[in-house]
Amino acid sequence: MASLLTSTFIFKLFLIIYILQLTSATRRLTESSQNDQRFPFKYHKGTLLTGKISINLIWYGNFNPSQRAIISDFITSLSSPYTTTTQPSAASWWKSTEKYYTLINKSPNTLTLGTQILNQDYALGKSLTTNNIVKLASSVAQKDRNTINIVLTSADVTVEGFCSSKCGTHDSTSSKFVYVWVGNSETQCPGQCAWPFHQPVYGPQNPPLVAPNNDVGLDGMVINVATLLAGAVTNPFGSGYFQGPKEAPLEAASACTGVYGKGAYPGYAGDLLVDPTTGASYNANGVNGRKYLLPALFDPITSSCSTVV
Repeated sequence: MASLLTSTFIFKLFLIIYILQLTSATRRLTESSQNDQRFPFKYHKGTLLTGKISINLIWYGNFNPSQRAIISDFITSLSSPYTTTTQPSAASWWKSTEKYYTLINKSPNTLTLGTQILNQDYALGKSLTTNNIVKLASSVAQKDRNTINIVLTSADVTVEGFCSSKCGTHDSTSSKFVYVWVGNSETQCPGQCAWPFHQPVYGPQNPPLVAPNNDVGLDGMVINVATLLAGAVTNPFGSGYFQGPKEAPLEAASACTGVYGKGAYPGYAGDLLVDPTTGASYNANGVNGRKYLLPALFDPITSSCSTVV
C-alpha cells in the first residue's frame, strides 16, 4: 500500500531538507534524494499499468454536482482525445509519466473517464475502515488491470488513518486490480491535506493560495488524486518505480512533495500562474475552462522534480 502522507513527519522532513539545502547554497528539493545512494529512486522490475485505463469514480457521501464536476473534468483533462489546447495543460502533465515507460521499453497508458457511482446514503456509515474502502472500490463491475477505481469520501466522513497519517492511498487487491482513495479534508485537516490552499499545521506560515476552482477541499483532492494516480500507474503492485522502503515508498509525485512550480521550497509552492480575475493560483489548464494545481513529477531521466510551469 502506498499512502499520501502529510503528517508532522513530512513537514519536519521539509524543514530538515531546507536547512541542508541552505548549507550547500541550493534550494533544489530533489538534491537530498539524488545524493542519498542508500535509497535511490529506481525501477524495481515489476508491472506498470499500460494501455487504455478506465478511471471509475465512486462518490461516497455528500458531494454536490459542481464538486463532482471538478474531479470528473480533471480525469477527462488527462485523456488525449479530449484535452485542451491551452498550455500548460493537465494532459501535458500526465504525458510526462511516459518517461517511466520509455526507460524500460514499455507502452505508456491513456486514462479515460469511466463509470461514476453515487453512494449518497452513507451505506457503510460515516466512519470507514480500510476494508470498507476496499469494498467500495470493488463495487464497480469491471475490476482488472485496465481499470483504476477511485473512492472519494466527503468532508463529513472519517476514514481510518485519514489526517493522522494520510490524505489518501493507492493499493491493489489479491485479484490484482488497483484502487485509489482520497478524502475531502476541508473540515477535518485542510492544513495537512489541502495545502497550499490552506495554511499548514506545521512549517512556514505563508498566506494560503486561492483555490482555482473556488473549493479548498476539492482543489486539495485534485492534488491528492493526481499524486496517487501517478503512483498507481508507475508502482501499481509495489514493485515498480519508487524510492525508499517498499512499505513507505516515495513515488512519481510523492518524491516531489510540496513542489508545484519552479523555485519551490518548504512553505512556498513555486512560481505559479495566477488568474487575473479570481487571483487563483494554478499550473495547468483543463477541459471546460478548468484550471488546476498539479504536483511536480520526479523525472527518472534527469533525477529531478519536473514541473509544468
